[in-house]
Amino acid sequence: MFMVGTDKTEEGWRPGLFFSSFAPPDEVEINFRPPCCSETASLVRFSQVKFQFGSVRLSPAMLSTHSLGENGKMKEYHYTGPVEHKFSPYAFNGGTVLAVAGEDFAIVASDTRLSEGYLIHSRDSPKCYKLTDTTVIGCSGFHGDCLTLTKIIDARLKMYKHANNKTMTSGAIAAMLSTILYGRRFFPYYVYNIIGGLDEEGRGAVYKFDPVGSYQRDTYIAGGSASAMLQPLLDNQIGFKNMENVEHVPLSLEKAVQLVKDVFISAAERDVYTGDALKICIVTKEGIQEEVVPLRKD
Repeated sequence: MFMVGTDKTEEGWRPGLFFSSFAPPDEVEINFRPPCCSETASLVRFSQVKFQFGSVRLSPAMLSTHSLGENGKMKEYHYTGPVEHKFSPYAFNGGTVLAVAGEDFAIVASDTRLSEGYLIHSRDSPKCYKLTDTTVIGCSGFHGDCLTLTKIIDARLKMYKHANNKTMTSGAIAAMLSTILYGRRFFPYYVYNIIGGLDEEGRGAVYKFDPVGSYQRDTYIAGGSASAMLQPLLDNQIGFKNMENVEHVPLSLEKAVQLVKDVFISAAERDVYTGDALKICIVTKEGIQEEVVPLRKD
């Protein structure tokens, strides 16, 4: 066996033959052996090699067309520096989540599209996960981290129930999730979490998180790829931000559900990562009710 490569001489780097597994033959005839143009020239590429008994013949016609110019002469190769091949452990799989808290209810909603770039992996992948009878979490970002994180939370909830013989409250789950995320701050989960549920007094509560564990309680929050479109509308319709002479009436459950449907229909018109269907989880003292609303699929 032999390899075609470069060997270093006093004049610089030149094409050469390297033999392995056996001694070189008695005669090696090379009809084309020009010096490369620079000390760091690239490997010479041959499209074919003719074998003869006891010799290897290489001719200019055997050079690949990538190595020759229009006039038949060898192209000039210039070293452009090292090429870094990057690998990212993360991927953005799109999707949007939203949570709204009322007097005695909480709503967590998400779309069901799982995508990456311009590829749709699944049209039935909701991002709302039931944790307890009074708590739902919405996760968007890297789907692999979403699955891993929800499995860890579910295991911790079971351990807590076996140790204390009671179910963890929404506030306690939020505090626990904060410590889990902060423990991975040097290699964080690429997940934007929103927890919605009822607190100890039976009132609606929404907690929003960043990927490294900072969180706070709020009344409404949107996250994910279309959050920049949803949040201003929620500020206007629920928070009454920058509005004068407007009566601040409590948000009813019926109005909140209809508002969630409207904002997701609008987001699906503008965001390619949001669509297919909308899953709504309504948390009340009676339990968790689910509703699915179709969205545009293109």
